[in-house]
Amino acid sequence: MNMIECENLVKIYKTKDTEVLALQGLELTVEEGELMAIIGNSGSGKSTFLNMIGGLDRPSAGRLMVNGLDLFKMSDQELVLYKRDVVGFVWQNNARNLVPYLTAIENVRMPMMFGTIKDQKKRAAELLEMVGMSHRAGNKLSALSGGEQQRVAIAIALANNPKLLLADEPTGSVDVKTSDYILDLFRKLNEELGLTIVIVTHDRHLARKVNRVVAIRDGKTSSEMILRQSYREKMDQVGSLEDLGESVQEEFAVLDKAGRLQIPAQMLEEIGAKGNKVKLEVIDGKIEISAGPES
Repeated sequence: MNMIECENLVKIYKTKDTEVLALQGLELTVEEGELMAIIGNSGSGKSTFLNMIGGLDRPSAGRLMVNGLDLFKMSDQELVLYKRDVVGFVWQNNARNLVPYLTAIENVRMPMMFGTIKDQKKRAAELLEMVGMSHRAGNKLSALSGGEQQRVAIAIALANNPKLLLADEPTGSVDVKTSDYILDLFRKLNEELGLTIVIVTHDRHLARKVNRVVAIRDGKTSSEMILRQSYREKMDQVGSLEDLGESVQEEFAVLDKAGRLQIPAQMLEEIGAKGNKVKLEVIDGKIEISAGPES
């Protein structure tokens, strides 16, 4: 079963004088129970996409289904319930995750006040134990390090048993050692709870912790990097592709429904392509791309 299905997803932001096309027909499917990363440069549309599937912003056009629900047809009230019961968020900025004058366990309990969890204190304690923060349950924000705050934020995101966990640059403000710990925690939650996790990042190091990486460029899905089948068992043993080498992932260009694909600028430069034309030929069952005439 697919957790996320989006087809020809478009998002246009309008101001008084201009229109910005943030998503330009993006197409993507995420399976239930998948742990995957979305990468892209600043302005590529990855955070806009996260806001769409999180119910924080509405698409302008296209089709968007999450957990069998059509986000285009939801009323404002239905979206409130969707954000409470279906998705959990972890933000890079801890000011969006935590209330500073509450303790760690009080922060975790707060979302439960709007949900259906009965024994909130017990549930909050279990979640803090799960993320390795039970010993800091009574501490407030000022007494926690950046990594500890982010671990509490993950517990908060899990408070109402979401089906989907969304993380926006979750390791952007912590050191490498803490980043590794947080990413290993995501893998643990994915494996033990069967939780679908989508991580948006620009960090290639993070991408080595997951089996599938989707690259977004100019508001479209441009390529996917998938862990080679022969390395999946090794991945479970070492926990990181960094210990196995770059070649364990295969990169594939993504065709949209019209058969169009994006060719990275670096590849075009390597073949000496200039202007907006390239030559396509089918040779021995393969499509070869070479430089066309300058225009």
